[in-house]
Amino acid sequence: MKLHELKPAEGSRKKRKRLGRGIAAGQGKTAGRGHKGQKARSGGGVRPGFEGGQNPIYRRLPKRGFTNPNRVEYAIVNLDVLNRFEEGTEVTPELLMETGVVKSLKDGLKVLGDGELNKKLTIKAHKFSKSATEKITAAGGATEVI
Repeated sequence: MKLHELKPAEGSRKKRKRLGRGIAAGQGKTAGRGHKGQKARSGGGVRPGFEGGQNPIYRRLPKRGFTNPNRVEYAIVNLDVLNRFEEGTEVTPELLMETGVVKSLKDGLKVLGDGELNKKLTIKAHKFSKSATEKITAAGGATEVI
């Protein structure tokens, strides 16, 4: 294949409709809008969600729930993930971000006690679960609340 032989895929290039260019063009006069009516007028049409006067679905369905604007959302790390670090490492939220363990810190970091910790680590986080604290101290490590 050479550069001058290149062609777009069949059906990928479509000619645009040229509206209102006379009856011979096939889209003259009403330009595909039919005769009269709301959708035939310029600027005509209904707003999104309008159902022809019927009570729309967003008004038929009940409102539920509440979003707390003061909600604190923690980035979560389990203990088994922390085995990747060297013995005696100080594990901080910044280190977890650099190594890609945590994608974003949100409002803080919480360490949960899922899995086993086999290394002696010093872990700094905003919160620890009770089981995580127990397992870290059992492995000879230390916890530090930021």
